[in-house]
Amino acid sequence: MNKILTAITITISLFILASCGNSEAAKGGDKKAQLATLKAQQEKLNKQIADLEAEVGKTDSVKEKAKLVAITPLAPISFTHYIDLQGDVEAENMSWISPRGQGGVVKQLFVKQGDHVNKGQLLLKLDDALQRQQLTSAQTQLAFAKDLYQRRKNLWDQKIGTEVDLITAKNQVDQGETQLKMAQEQLDFTNVYADINGTLNTFVIKVGESFGPGSQSVQIINTDNLKAVVQVPEIYQERVKVGTPVKIAFPGLGNKEVTGTVHVAGKVINTGNRAFQVEIRIPNGKDIRANQVAIVKLQDYTTNSALTIPVNTLQTDEKGKYVMVAAKEGGKLIAHKKAVTIGQLYADKIEVTSGLEKGDEIITDGFQGLYEGQLITTQ
Repeated sequence: MNKILTAITITISLFILASCGNSEAAKGGDKKAQLATLKAQQEKLNKQIADLEAEVGKTDSVKEKAKLVAITPLAPISFTHYIDLQGDVEAENMSWISPRGQGGVVKQLFVKQGDHVNKGQLLLKLDDALQRQQLTSAQTQLAFAKDLYQRRKNLWDQKIGTEVDLITAKNQVDQGETQLKMAQEQLDFTNVYADINGTLNTFVIKVGESFGPGSQSVQIINTDNLKAVVQVPEIYQERVKVGTPVKIAFPGLGNKEVTGTVHVAGKVINTGNRAFQVEIRIPNGKDIRANQVAIVKLQDYTTNSALTIPVNTLQTDEKGKYVMVAAKEGGKLIAHKKAVTIGQLYADKIEVTSGLEKGDEIITDGFQGLYEGQLITTQ
């Protein structure tokens, strides 16, 4: 303490001498010299004051009781940053089934909702009375045309009749065959088939009901090919591209998580939500359902060697961001402020790009209220 008083006395004396010197300079009228002298004296006084404050702080820290803290040494680790978004699961192969003709009344059902069906499998039968009648008529007409043609041909072979009669009869046979083929197709239109492999997600049609084009009564979904669809805010358009690694989690399926990459990145920004659409194929989706919620993590930054700290240890003062570190001085543990520059933040970790080094001991608990030079302990 005597040293401190002596230093303060010297400081005051220097200030008095400086004042006298300033007076003499003023009397001499050399204001520029006076200003230069004052600035030099000010810098010297500021340094002396800072040294005295540090000395007083050290003296006080010795007297005070050490504060209990927890410290963690810094070591480089791998660090990855993700963009967390919510999306939906969609089936790449989905089909609403409609009749190939004009439709009709359902006569018979061969499957039920939830069944797995194969492409080409018969799902239901429409009333075909009219089509069968038309088919019978076409068959009768064709038989008559063939008989007439055969008779004309026999006569022609005997040099009886004209070639025109023979050609006309042959044309009637051709027309009859065409009419028969059309009648058979119309009859087949009363059979409704599956056009893809999959599961009957919707099958809400009953016998006696009408089933026509545009009906949304029968839907098949192929869950072998699923994709996650997510809307990405436009601010990330430089960081999310085709090939970006992705992790996808599914609420309701425990800890199930799949990995993949972006295979479609939309080129248009939706003016409604200022986002673009991204699609990721989902492998092995046996227990995943279409329209299910998907938690999508798009990886936009990674490094194999980064210094990270718990985000809650980062503090801010008038000079910027800093953390408290512990250092041994004279056999004692002292707290120090270290200014830092931060990088990416993810979860509870934040990357430090400058200001800290490997081996620095970060104060991770008890750092609240710590000041520069404070005595600390871990026990």
